[in-house]
Amino acid sequence: MYCVCKEHVELAIDTFVDEYEDAPDLVNLKETKFAAWEPPACCEFCREPVLFLIV
Repeated sequence: MYCVCKEHVELAIDTFVDEYEDAPDLVNLKETKFAAWEPPACCEFCREPVLFLIV
């Protein structure tokens, strides 16, 4: 699972595919809220705000 900004979506998808050998799901965190989970404030690859969840 990767929480990333718009700039790092492709990098997160590539990393996910390399690791799991399967295509990930892309969740727009502006449109989706989770009851029991809060996304981190910053992208895993930089300090920009998180916009997408790659799972």
